[in-house]
Amino acid sequence: MQIKDLHFRPFIPEAELQGIASALAAQISRDYEGRELVVCPILTGAFMFATDLVRRLTVPCRLAFVRYASYSGLASTGEVVCQLPFPAEIRGRDVLIVEDVVDTGLSMQRILADARALQPASLRVCSLFFKPGAFRGDYTVDYIGRNIGNEFIVGYGLDYDQLGRNLKEIYVLDKQ
Repeated sequence: MQIKDLHFRPFIPEAELQGIASALAAQISRDYEGRELVVCPILTGAFMFATDLVRRLTVPCRLAFVRYASYSGLASTGEVVCQLPFPAEIRGRDVLIVEDVVDTGLSMQRILADARALQPASLRVCSLFFKPGAFRGDYTVDYIGRNIGNEFIVGYGLDYDQLGRNLKEIYVLDKQ
């Protein structure tokens, strides 16, 4: 498959993605049983995963979308820009940040600092993908859907230059 100037090949099928969302939702629902959760998907990449995750949660939850950006094309710009901040309503509440992929973890460090400044009762991170080989953060990703290598992926909300988010599966950059 081609997106702009790059070729991608199938990597993770839709059924596996749905299984990951189900397993994570079951674990999160057990951990938050009897409590109300504020789910904060990081736009734009996490929106598809967050939708599937939230639909499977069995605990009451609110949604509060936030938006941070640090990528341009295939690489991080090195600068994390907040485009839509956390609402003040997270103060004193149990908060779950939902991300598409945590790689170096530097963007999430900024996101966590911004959330902590509003003093939530608890704060955890759920990421569909985690790149342990690239991670340099000093925090824990509490819920991980799947560890992957440092390859560039698109689909299921993740993009290449804003394209490919609508794909139902994950595709990986074909280096051939």
